[in-house]
Amino acid sequence: MELQPGTTLAPAAEGDAPAAEPAGGAPAWTILCVDDEPHIVSALRRLFRTSGYRVLTATGGEEALKLMESETVGLVISDMRMPGMDGSQLLEHVRQRWPATVRVLLTGYSDIRSTIAAINHGEIYRYITKPWDDAEILATARQVFEHQTLALEKERLEALVRVKNAELTALNASLEEKVALRTEELSQLAQKLKKNYLTSIKVFSNLMEWRGGQLSGHSRRVADLARRTARAMDMNDAEVQDIFIAGLMHDIGQISLSDSILTRPVPRLNEQEVALYRKHTQLGEQALMALDDMQNVASLIRSHHERHDGLGYPDGLAGDAIPLGARILAVADTFDDLQSGHLSSAGLSAADARQMIARGRGTQFHPELVDVFLQVLMQAAPTSGPPPIMMATVDLRPGMVLGRDLLSSEGVVLLAADHVLTAELIKRLCFRESRDEAKMLVPIKAQRRA
Repeated sequence: MELQPGTTLAPAAEGDAPAAEPAGGAPAWTILCVDDEPHIVSALRRLFRTSGYRVLTATGGEEALKLMESETVGLVISDMRMPGMDGSQLLEHVRQRWPATVRVLLTGYSDIRSTIAAINHGEIYRYITKPWDDAEILATARQVFEHQTLALEKERLEALVRVKNAELTALNASLEEKVALRTEELSQLAQKLKKNYLTSIKVFSNLMEWRGGQLSGHSRRVADLARRTARAMDMNDAEVQDIFIAGLMHDIGQISLSDSILTRPVPRLNEQEVALYRKHTQLGEQALMALDDMQNVASLIRSHHERHDGLGYPDGLAGDAIPLGARILAVADTFDDLQSGHLSSAGLSAADARQMIARGRGTQFHPELVDVFLQVLMQAAPTSGPPPIMMATVDLRPGMVLGRDLLSSEGVVLLAADHVLTAELIKRLCFRESRDEAKMLVPIKAQRRA
């Protein structure tokens, strides 16, 4: 192995923690100079006098090791030839006990074999030949401590990153929890708004039913039949809801008609009255013009008297040009009108009304839609659980849920199905019961047993 004097042999404590902490942000590095000749250590001390480093000296290996047990040393510069423990042995001990301390060997050309041993066992950073060059030793110390300063800064930054990462992780966890909580709150609010929206629609649809006669209960029955038919046709939830709302409000335009027109079957109306009656689909659409979210519903209301053969009103649409929701409303509306007597002098039975719907297949109604509708009529109305329990108002408790719409004695929807009772709402129901002197039974959803 051929060595060149001054060659760096190992990285300065690569991967190890630095040997000394800089005090107050400025390095206070300590150098230990070891040589059995006092004038050598004195020369090294003088050399580093103006460098700003703290210099310790020892005249032998044992003394050096004892000193390092009480001092934090960043760099050891040791002579090779010393009595007792030579430089190679000393630096090997230093490597084993203080691996972060950088080790430099002073040696002569004749000590090449010992130098190789120091390289192998002491893993020295550099060896410098005697007589040394002052600039070389100063440069070596500067390089060592610059490296250790960078290592300290790296460690400080890594610690800071770990702290910031921990803070970020905690913040993310807190943020996720807050987002989940807020999402749940928004979801509950959306459900509440949806229920209130449907309740408002149901209450509004009752305004027409207050006129009495064939209108009483008509909108709710049409809406229910239309919703069941839409579900049987695998329409999506948004489309089903629009059809249900359009069913509740499809006759809203009839508010403009007189009682004399509304109380007579359509075949008994004169030409002028029929013209007025047929405008109710357009008036219904116009009533919803200002509501952005109701424009699809308004379109269904306008077209629910169109016919498959194009002979309907108000636009004479035919076939698939008629919105599917309007086609469904047309069948459901006609089926209920046939039974209520609105389309004839006497109401038909359910069986006769089904036959009339079947006769309109391919002319008044879309043929495939008639098949689905008649199949829906043959099925029991869908149920979501056991029938509701009828409870007196004095037995009501906050948190109970309505099993179906709560109707007044006049057939007006007071509360919609699935409405959650509150203490204030129960108080209002009890007050209404006391004021009207009429006992009220409230349909409460039965609790499912586990």
